Amino acid sequence: MRLPVGIGFEMTDKIIGVVPARMAASRFPGKPLYPICGKPMVEHVYERAKMFTRWDVLCLATCDEEIRAFSEEKGYPVIMTADTHTRALDRVAEAAEKCGVDIADNDIVVCVQGDEPMMRPDMIDTVIKPFDDNPSVRGTILSMDIVDEAVFNNPDILKIIHDVKGNVLYTSRAPIPYCKEFTPELGAKRIYGIFGFRWEFLKWFTGEPESPLELKEACDSNRICDNGGGQVIAPYPYIPSFSVDSPADKDKVEAHMQDDPLWGAY
Repeated sequence: MRLPVGIGFEMTDKIIGVVPARMAASRFPGKPLYPICGKPMVEHVYERAKMFTRWDVLCLATCDEEIRAFSEEKGYPVIMTADTHTRALDRVAEAAEKCGVDIADNDIVVCVQGDEPMMRPDMIDTVIKPFDDNPSVRGTILSMDIVDEAVFNNPDILKIIHDVKGNVLYTSRAPIPYCKEFTPELGAKRIYGIFGFRWEFLKWFTGEPESPLELKEACDSNRICDNGGGQVIAPYPYIPSFSVDSPADKDKVEAHMQDDPLWGAY
């Protein structure tokens, strides 16, 4: 299938937000409902994402009855998806199709990963801004500078290589770009789990099979890289903000959560 060329799009009419979550995560089973500061992790994510003011739809997407039951108890819109998806973006695309609104090709679907309990709503603004600024943009990915060598070397954290215009060339669990000695001035960047797609582009993505680099790195953005590219970075200034990739990350998140400006707002 030929990569779609996004041209002629006007200012976004609709923005659809999807928080994908599943209990059977290979590195951390049961992660979405794992308690962080007394609340299930996915509750932090959804409540923070809800503070973004431009949503036409914001929903959870899952294949698990436990998450559906939790979502309904909290009053969160939830969409049940197939249990065969191995990548978050495939689940997001299915949920977007079922979200109850007609989505035009130029509308934006945003994936807010369910393991980012410290995300902030202005991060979503950052992911949307390239679409507002440039109608030809098809996909965005939130990036953040890496200032700590432990993060640089952590295979749970995906790093981004991009060209001088911000086009994503490759994402990897390896510490890239190469350096003899890490310093923050290296300019290494990590993926922060918020992604934006023109609906046309996300539909193209889900029509392609898992690609070689995607399988090697266990990162669905590499399906795009393997097929000619199309994502641009949406840089966000560094702040202490941590994903939860394993139970060991809980202590780090909780230690910083109470200094987070959104703590106590939900």
